Amino acid sequence: MKVGSVFDLLGPVMVGPSSSHTAGAVRLGLMAAKILGAKVKQARIQLHGSFAETGKGHGTHLALTAGLLGMKPDDSRIREASRIALEAGMETVFENVNLGDVHPNSVRFLLTGWGGEKAEINGSSLGGGKILITAVNDFNVEFTGEYPALIAIYMDYPGMIAEITKLLAGKGINIAQMKVSREGKGQNALAVIETDEPITDILSSEMKKMPMIEQVMFIEPIIDI
Repeated sequence: MKVGSVFDLLGPVMVGPSSSHTAGAVRLGLMAAKILGAKVKQARIQLHGSFAETGKGHGTHLALTAGLLGMKPDDSRIREASRIALEAGMETVFENVNLGDVHPNSVRFLLTGWGGEKAEINGSSLGGGKILITAVNDFNVEFTGEYPALIAIYMDYPGMIAEITKLLAGKGINIAQMKVSREGKGQNALAVIETDEPITDILSSEMKKMPMIEQVMFIEPIIDI
């Protein structure tokens, strides 16, 4: 049987008024798992707005769970995501909350990995399968999953961003966009740098050796542009 769209794969239970509740939700879960950087053991998933009000009926719970399991929007197993998560030992709890003045299709993930890794990620599904990650571990960010992304957590000090961008330029990597957030002057800071070129393992190794760098994550794009 020829498949006409992603919604044919998801099945009737996944068909909502827009792709926000399906493809976008899967991508939010997938991005959250990539940011955690480990296999998800426990997921506390807080739904806001339309996600909270109509998400369960539109399959959003399944879609978010599927993304955390590493599935993509065209995966025919999405409708079985709850069962697959249970079999994999992944615990999921859903809550309806008010996240404030954010997009109506928004979610907060509170994740724990099998090795004790922790991450808190906020994001929104914007429509048409597009997403926006808006916070990582209490830092405000903005990235879409359309580009390779470098996320660096470091101690803020003068010249730190210049050192990072110089290293990227030296490897021939062009910056598409960048956003920096910090707790305060001289305190913890987080930089999200989206690039035109993939991040190499060599660059990863060199950046982790930089002074004041606490954590570095490299995330491959999840949306084709």
